[in-house]
Amino acid sequence: MLGILTAGIAPGLALLSYFYLRDQYDSEPIFTVFKTFLFGALLVFPIMFIQYVLKTEDIFQASFVNAFFSSSLLEEFFKWFILFYVVYQHADFDEPYDGIVYGASVSLGFATLENIFYLVSNGLEFALGRALLPVSSHALFGVIMGYYIGKGKFTATSKTKWIIISLFLPFILHGIYDYILITQENWLFIMLPFMIFLWWLGLRKVKMARAMSEKHYENQLNF
Repeated sequence: MLGILTAGIAPGLALLSYFYLRDQYDSEPIFTVFKTFLFGALLVFPIMFIQYVLKTEDIFQASFVNAFFSSSLLEEFFKWFILFYVVYQHADFDEPYDGIVYGASVSLGFATLENIFYLVSNGLEFALGRALLPVSSHALFGVIMGYYIGKGKFTATSKTKWIIISLFLPFILHGIYDYILITQENWLFIMLPFMIFLWWLGLRKVKMARAMSEKHYENQLNF
């Protein structure tokens, strides 16, 4: 059991540490990041219940609808809700890059507990595949969501547009990810380039958020 817990937790903590340490200015308080991580983990329970009801009642039968609504929209909306209604107004959210940290944190909290449940049910042999695909993809969805949340908070204009994109783009990407898994017999051949693209996009958003934070602090100094 200890091995399963370690394998379930380690990928999420490693990825969160990576994005956390990329903050080149005022690093976020560990307690606030952990609290956001915990909020993400707690989301697993209502989401699992809703997904169980949807599956039991056979509400979403088509693969496309199942991928984009039963999984993607449900999970990304709850994560976005935490970011926008709990974290967005927090005093510690004081630079654009913080959106990356908190977005990754809430997503990896969710992915970590989900990962533990999966490994308990299916075995330790799935740990590597889970780390490379579901945990990593959740982290990147969170990074992209957090980037646009941060841009929405610290950009003077078009705030509503960026906030909408912060939910819409992760929803679309997550839906594509799930649709590949559900519908493609040789899904790995499509998933590999998709994950490469997802990493490229996520790391590009990290770089852009760091540049926005640099400009933010320069403006504060000039002011």
